Amino acid sequence: MPNNRKKIKRRLIRWLTPILLAAAGLVLLALVFRVGAGEPEPAKPNVGLVVLGDVHHPGWNASNYEGILSACDKLGANLIVRDHVAERSGECLKAVRELAAKDCKLIVLASFSYPEELRPFANEFPDVFFINMSSKSYTSNMATYFPRMYQGRYLSGALAGMRSKSGVIGYVAAMPNAEVLRGINAFLLGARRINPNARVVVAWTNSWEDPERESLLTERLIREAGADFITYHQDDASAAETANRLGVESVMYNAPIPEGLRHVLCSVNCRWDIFYHNILRNHLKGELRVMRTSWIGVDQNAVLLSSLSSEITPEMRAKLDTIRLDLVNHMLIFRGPLYDNQNVLRCKADEVIGDDTLLMDINWLISGVTTLE
Repeated sequence: MPNNRKKIKRRLIRWLTPILLAAAGLVLLALVFRVGAGEPEPAKPNVGLVVLGDVHHPGWNASNYEGILSACDKLGANLIVRDHVAERSGECLKAVRELAAKDCKLIVLASFSYPEELRPFANEFPDVFFINMSSKSYTSNMATYFPRMYQGRYLSGALAGMRSKSGVIGYVAAMPNAEVLRGINAFLLGARRINPNARVVVAWTNSWEDPERESLLTERLIREAGADFITYHQDDASAAETANRLGVESVMYNAPIPEGLRHVLCSVNCRWDIFYHNILRNHLKGELRVMRTSWIGVDQNAVLLSSLSSEITPEMRAKLDTIRLDLVNHMLIFRGPLYDNQNVLRCKADEVIGDDTLLMDINWLISGVTTLE
């Protein structure tokens, strides 16, 4: 009997050993594949961008698109774009609804009038947070986040003050909202830091992008107003292109300088990748909803003069760098006394204009700015 038990035991061991080894192999193989594959990656968050023009057109539209795309790539988010969205047409709300349906929890409204259009409907999207550009529109899920482009305007104004022989600078501008007005005012303050007699003549286009009108007004500023330096606040570079054709120096805005424009001295640019990286990082950390306004500027290397021409001498560059360092160290541009061009005192000698007023309530032009009739 004991011998039979031993025989049965040996047979069981012979049968079970390969089965157990096979099972162990399968378990090990499963572990290997699990380690190799890792845990399933969480879905990337979706971010929406609504913009006025073509995102591939150099200028405001392309620079914003490229900046937010870079930030999304670095922080692991998907970018969904709605471009060619006309202001005050109902298209903004339509675009937002489409983006919300695609689970975009952050939507950037990258044109001035969008927030005003959307504000009455913002409560339809309680799970979405909206970033607007330089607007008075605030809700529990909408805040303003904007670069201090006026610091770049101040720097470029100083450059114009160095280069202009007549002291008359032409400025082609879209429309008189707070963003455009503070840029014009800062530009003249920069020019007058160098040339106290400098003045600015503004030509209004009443459109963010109208190349034909921009070109016509640039010619008038040069031929009728005597401007020997040109800058602009438009979504395209027609003013600089026209000035270049007429042999007049200019500063571009928010765009790379095309080849062949030898009279363009530099461009006032925002590092939109830095700008949007800050926004998206705060969004992913859940910190955007505690904000009402946030500005980013020269001190964070987000606003700068780029592509400086060889026409700018080392001495001029040194002056510009001194001014830039003043801004990095939080020099306030809008310090009193400041009078508007109707001789009304807007800022007393012992005062400065604060951020909230700069952002929302600049509705005047500084003394020394006139309008092309």
